[in-house]
Amino acid sequence: MPHGEILARGPRRQAEPVTTPASLPARSRLVHDAIRAAGIPGDIVVLPDAASTAALAAEALGVEVGAIANSLVFSSDGAPLLVMTSGAHRVDTAALAERLGHGKIQRATPEQVREATGQAIGGVAPTGHPAPLRTIVDEDLAGYPEIWAAGGTPHTVFPMTYDELVRLTGGTVMKVD
Repeated sequence: MPHGEILARGPRRQAEPVTTPASLPARSRLVHDAIRAAGIPGDIVVLPDAASTAALAAEALGVEVGAIANSLVFSSDGAPLLVMTSGAHRVDTAALAERLGHGKIQRATPEQVREATGQAIGGVAPTGHPAPLRTIVDEDLAGYPEIWAAGGTPHTVFPMTYDELVRLTGGTVMKVD
C-alpha cells in the first residue's frame, strides 16, 4: 500500500491527507517539516475525530492496532525517554530499565511530556520536538510493512516504514514488552 493511502475497512469517517503544511496545526507543521527533512514521503493525515489511543487510531485508519507506533514518554535517570512501541502491547518498564542498565523508568507526567516534546499526550509524534530525545524503538513494529504514528496532535497521523522510524528518531531497537 502506498504511503498515505488509507484502508477502506472498518467503520470510520473520512480522513484526508494534507499536502499543504500551511493548513496543518502548528505542532503538525513541525512534524511535517521534520519528516520531509528526513526524506519520508508520507503525508500527514487529519482525522475527523481525535485518535489519542492506538485502538482509536487503528479504527480510524482501518489498520491493525499493532501497526500503530505509540509514542510514550517516560522519565529515566532524570531524563526523558521516548519509547516507540507497537499499539498491540504495553511497555514493561522494569524489563526495559534492566535492558538499558537504568534505574527505575516511570511514565512522564503530562507536564513533563509537554516540556520534552512540545506536544500533548495523545498526539506525541516521534519527531518535531524542541530537542532530540533518547528513543527506543520496539522491534515488534518491524513486522508491519507500514506503520502509523501521531503527527503532533491527537487529530493527526502519518505513515512510514519501520526503517524510516528508526532513521527518523535515531532510535535504539529493542524488545520493550
